[in-house]
Amino acid sequence: MLHAAYSWESIVDEFCFIVGPILAIGLSTSWFPEAGPLLAAVFLAAGVFWLTAQRATEPVPHPREHHTKGSALRSRGLQVLVVTFTATGAIFGAIDVVTVAFAEAEGHKGAASLVLAVYALGSCAAGAVFGMLRPSGPAARRWVLGVLAMAVSMIPLQLVGNLPFLAVALFVAGLTIAPTMVTTMALVEQHVPRAQLTEGMTWTSTGLAVGVALGSSAAGWVVDAAGARTGYVVPVAAGALAAAVAFLGYRRLRPAATRAGTPSPRVTGGLGADDSDRSGSGERVA
Repeated sequence: MLHAAYSWESIVDEFCFIVGPILAIGLSTSWFPEAGPLLAAVFLAAGVFWLTAQRATEPVPHPREHHTKGSALRSRGLQVLVVTFTATGAIFGAIDVVTVAFAEAEGHKGAASLVLAVYALGSCAAGAVFGMLRPSGPAARRWVLGVLAMAVSMIPLQLVGNLPFLAVALFVAGLTIAPTMVTTMALVEQHVPRAQLTEGMTWTSTGLAVGVALGSSAAGWVVDAAGARTGYVVPVAAGALAAAVAFLGYRRLRPAATRAGTPSPRVTGGLGADDSDRSGSGERVA
């Protein structure tokens, strides 16, 4: 059920990424430039209010003596996930910026929102299918394969010559996103004690956000210096970095034996023993 729940959450995320670019870019290009960010601010305020109003979904408090000392980032497995997510965020940030620039260079700037929506549509479709599956084997292995597939899917972007081809390439690239993100959440749950689960999730989200900022700025610099088509070098480089970190850190993504007060999910495969810095606590997987 947890696997299906993470997949559903990913589908909802991607639906927002399908609708969001169409609304934001469409309003900013057809109305006035600030329209998109203003609409985003309204949605953000409404979302924060709605989230903070929830009570039934609040985590159950844990007595102080059950808390693991130190930051959740001490987990070597979480470190690998955060660094990889930073590089992954750079992919997303770069693609957004370069796609808008490429569409503008082609004389169809407003079409950028549709192309980016196709990118999210690919991830949404993959998330729906992945959520209905019951994957077996080590989550870490699926995760590494997902990151590698995401990196490889960036290569065809170097060959784009028009918007239809770009849309197809991004749709295929989008198919790698949701399964990888879902598995990432599972691995966070494996490698972070229950009492620090919110912190662990926050670290991965922070890494993703930092990566988006870095990727956006790097892509903007390359586009200004060498043109829109050359800008797709940035997501390729970010994908290669993400794949390298995931591959080199694979051995750190070893399943925990137990989790604070709860047996951890069974994960098969020779991934090795638990990280020594988890203080005997179990961890959560996605």
